[in-house]
Amino acid sequence: MLRDATSADFPAILALNEAFVSVLSPLDATRLARLHAQAALHRVIEQDGRIEAFLLAFREGADYESPNYRWFAQRHARFLYVDRIVVAGDTQARGAGTQLYRDAYERAVRDGVSLIACEFDVEPPNPASARFHARLGFHEVGRQQLDGGSKTVSLQALDVAAGDTPLGKIGVC
Repeated sequence: MLRDATSADFPAILALNEAFVSVLSPLDATRLARLHAQAALHRVIEQDGRIEAFLLAFREGADYESPNYRWFAQRHARFLYVDRIVVAGDTQARGAGTQLYRDAYERAVRDGVSLIACEFDVEPPNPASARFHARLGFHEVGRQQLDGGSKTVSLQALDVAAGDTPLGKIGVC
């Protein structure tokens, strides 16, 4: 079941984030509560009482210190920035990530937002994320180095206004 995240979901969200912290930024309960309060979209997929996936996204104007969010804020007046999307390892490749992005896409269309933005690591590489985002129609619009040059991210965008993206064509799994 796809639904809005609540504070009761925070322990499961933190556990999912920790399981993939090598390709995400760390998250603790205090920071999660702050991000949740600012989020334009914080959704989870729950199956049999278990949180299997989540997506956390922000609109322009959020008080968010992420250098990747700030990169998009400096270049776009309106956007939906997906800060993180995480799917439990044992449920990957079953459509949860696509379902979460489809939900974000539908929200962007409804709200008249023409760009969905995100990023993933290219150094160290995250090839699974690169393949996943390419399949959904995202394309690279920039790169930036972080953490003193030890990390490079690919800044990605999906043109919602075009309406012909794979997300606009594929159904929810």
